[in-house]
Amino acid sequence: MNVSVSTASAGPDPEPDGFGPFAHLTVPNTPLYRQVMRVFLVAKERFAVHLRPEDVHGALPEDIRPADPEAVVAALDKLVVWGNLRADPDTARVTAVEDFYRKRFIYQLTREGEAAEAALSVYDEALGRRGALQAVALHDIVTHLRALLVLAAEDEPDPAKVHLALDALASRFAALADNARAFMGSLQRTIDLHDVEEEVFLAYKDRLIQYLERFIQDLITLGGRIARLILELEEDGRAEPLLRAAARREAADASPEESESAEREVYERWAARWAGLGAWFISREGHESQARLLRGRALGAIPQLLAVVRALNERRSGRSDRSADFRTLARWFAEAADDDARHRLWRAAFGLYSARHLTVDADTLTARAARSVPAATPWAEAEPLRISPQLRRTGSYERRGKPRKVEDREERRRALAETAAKQAAETAAARARLVTDGVTRLSELGELDPASFGLFLQLLGDALATWRPGMRHTVATSNDGSMEIRLTALTDGTSAEIRTPGGVFSGPDHVVEIVDLTDGDDLKDGDPGR
Repeated sequence: MNVSVSTASAGPDPEPDGFGPFAHLTVPNTPLYRQVMRVFLVAKERFAVHLRPEDVHGALPEDIRPADPEAVVAALDKLVVWGNLRADPDTARVTAVEDFYRKRFIYQLTREGEAAEAALSVYDEALGRRGALQAVALHDIVTHLRALLVLAAEDEPDPAKVHLALDALASRFAALADNARAFMGSLQRTIDLHDVEEEVFLAYKDRLIQYLERFIQDLITLGGRIARLILELEEDGRAEPLLRAAARREAADASPEESESAEREVYERWAARWAGLGAWFISREGHESQARLLRGRALGAIPQLLAVVRALNERRSGRSDRSADFRTLARWFAEAADDDARHRLWRAAFGLYSARHLTVDADTLTARAARSVPAATPWAEAEPLRISPQLRRTGSYERRGKPRKVEDREERRRALAETAAKQAAETAAARARLVTDGVTRLSELGELDPASFGLFLQLLGDALATWRPGMRHTVATSNDGSMEIRLTALTDGTSAEIRTPGGVFSGPDHVVEIVDLTDGDDLKDGDPGR
């Protein structure tokens, strides 16, 4: 017997559209469509390809599940139209000819629908992600780089060990970079008080500042160490054989049609990852490293956080806030009894009176007191005002009198001059104390008074700010251009101690030379440091 299948058994025709699989996000019942698609994703993870409407209805959460199963069937048909699902006739349950004329379908995910759900999962993850500054990741990167140094020293490093070490390094670095970007974005929204309540902000701002300071300290310490390890691996091209070994091992799994170009493409990816790692920690050719930029942004966020706290405290303490004042004034206008009250409020708030507020003589004031004129009276209907001739002639009602006595500020100027002279003498003494007669060690500077020690810290900070990985000598000039410091690192591992009335300053010993640029004899011929 020949049985012709009716067109009623055919599924809904999908509408091909490049963005059709996202159409269920902008229509009513979007939560139902999202949960239906989630049911198919969960089923796919369990290796279930096809689902029937009753299977989808039973797998939906109770708060989303419609009471009528036909609502689920309608949702499935709409998802088929948008291209998220595919509907096939359910012939497995056909037992009679009449069953061919009934609408029975099984549904499965399409490639477009699965790709749309993957994109939405990434979107949801990024939307709820706050990120973190991972100091532990910095330690892990140091460990992986040291392991690569050991492998690079071998004559024939094991490709498996090289690939695993590079893969772990790339994964840890990618997580560090992604989390840092997400954290700084969420930190800026916190500073702007977007998506955060004031009470929550005030409750955790101290911990946030401590967290930033701790990460900055680790970034300064470990960032330089990571930069040195990267430079050691790049020395004599030792990193390239490791990258090629990892590329060969990874390309071994490529399909036959891609085998010819797979190793080259994989190597290019590994070379790009290595270049990204170097650019993150090392400043090259005028391009500031990402680590330095991150440190600057994190350092700048601390005073911004403190400024937000100060603004919130000022707002709570009752300091004038213009927007709040205008809102209060608007409420008073709305609550005023009548227009007369609103006019009085306007004049009291802004001081914009009519022309009758001009100063007049005593006779006019007496007349106005006896018979007041409403403020809303037009000037053409009001009685004329008698203005003082002095006001009309000179434009000023006040009579000019004896000028105020000039205050003698000679004593204050003398005190300021003495203070400035004292500070200049202290600064000159501190500069004279720090100037070295040729090169010397930091450990030989001896004890410094507070003024000399403060100036020394400024010079040392200027010198260390110009320090780059791999450098052993640097020259820096003070902010006012009056002094120059030349600093050279030592390799003997000795330490230096500088005693001050406030304590002992210690650190690695260096060769230092401090000169006074205001002295004409400080420049010596043939000195390469000039």
